[in-house]
Amino acid sequence: MTINPMGYFLRIVTFGWARAITLAPFGIYIKEGYYTDVRINREKIHWAQQMEMLIIPFYLWYIIEWLIRLPINGKSAYRKLLFEQETFKNGDNLDYLQTRKHFAWLCY
Repeated sequence: MTINPMGYFLRIVTFGWARAITLAPFGIYIKEGYYTDVRINREKIHWAQQMEMLIIPFYLWYIIEWLIRLPINGKSAYRKLLFEQETFKNGDNLDYLQTRKHFAWLCY
């Protein structure tokens, strides 16, 4: 996994709202000015999620769950996603990945 600056193309694709994005198997991309230990740790948690789900199923689950939650939760649908709940709850614990159990996001 590599951590890279977020380029022009990714800023367009994410409509400029994403401060960071994990795109396994290519790497982690972070917008300039947003490199923090917590943000990097959150993206590493997403990396672990994507690896354990073999990448494509992760993206399918993410999109389907978001589409289901969008009419229910509106703008907060993103924060309600199981994957995001795990990262936001544990992102500030820099040792989390050393003790994280596989498919931990299912607990949320």
